[in-house]
Amino acid sequence: MSTSTAGGADLETLARVVSRVRTNIERVIEGKPDVISSSLVVLLAEGHLLLEDVPGVGKTMLSKALARSIDCSVRRIQFTPDLLPSDVTGVSIFNQNTREFEFRPGGVFANIVVGDEINRASPKTQSALLECMEERQVTVDNATYQLDSPFMVIATQNPIEMEGTYALPEAQRDRFMARVSVGYPVEAAEIAMINTHTGSNPLDDLEPVTDAAEIRKLIGIVTQVYVSEAVQRYTVALTGATRRTDDLSLGASPRATLHLIRATKAYAAIQGRDYVLPDDVLLLARPVLAHRLLPSVEAAMSGRSTTAILEGILAGVPVPEGSRS
Repeated sequence: MSTSTAGGADLETLARVVSRVRTNIERVIEGKPDVISSSLVVLLAEGHLLLEDVPGVGKTMLSKALARSIDCSVRRIQFTPDLLPSDVTGVSIFNQNTREFEFRPGGVFANIVVGDEINRASPKTQSALLECMEERQVTVDNATYQLDSPFMVIATQNPIEMEGTYALPEAQRDRFMARVSVGYPVEAAEIAMINTHTGSNPLDDLEPVTDAAEIRKLIGIVTQVYVSEAVQRYTVALTGATRRTDDLSLGASPRATLHLIRATKAYAAIQGRDYVLPDDVLLLARPVLAHRLLPSVEAAMSGRSTTAILEGILAGVPVPEGSRS
């Protein structure tokens, strides 16, 4: 039994707030409960979310719905080939009146930053996100500026259209806690979408159901969720197995291990538990690990995807019995 875990009252508060946010987002996004749950897990785990799918399935709509459900600062950055790093981080401008340089914050100075079509910007501009995503700060002209908490980057990209796009560098992908595909809706959800989206834009009627201060409290609750030594060893065994297989030229980093643990703690708290199960790790390993892996030349030539390779690894690592020590 753990000595310090999230209390029952705290978990009830978390469940109540999460339910309100989920219901609010479902007013806009039809028939995608798993995708909404993933975005909430990443938010409470203090991570960043990469939404990768074909055009028109609601990636940006999901990002906006989550942002508008929280009463906090929100900024959208439209990534284009001519976007400059200073547009993202900010720039120092000389003030003629004061005869001094003044810092003008860029688009990342917000609680939730929506980066639309992130792979359309040049690698130079993409790299402007590296420091703020990992360290939650921005350094410009030898001055460091802290970003407010919570801070979450929700980025979208289109994996199909390659012309005019730049692949995300490995260092950039590794900073996203999870990659999620929205997917096409089922027939009933698409019919419901026609009824709700053709008359007016449901985003216009979306009101905040929580605020940044409450989200910070929920993040604090998540950090108290207990992770047993057996679950820790299982997580390390999974990420370690990706580094030893000949099918991958790049395995999961230690940051990926930390992201996986933090995501499972948030998922367990949302499920009403103050401890993590091995099944939580197994469930979240796919969205947390798959986008960080690179197949070997032999695996790529044989047509094996990183997802298929990861599935084989997950099946080969024994799952520990029991949930807590």
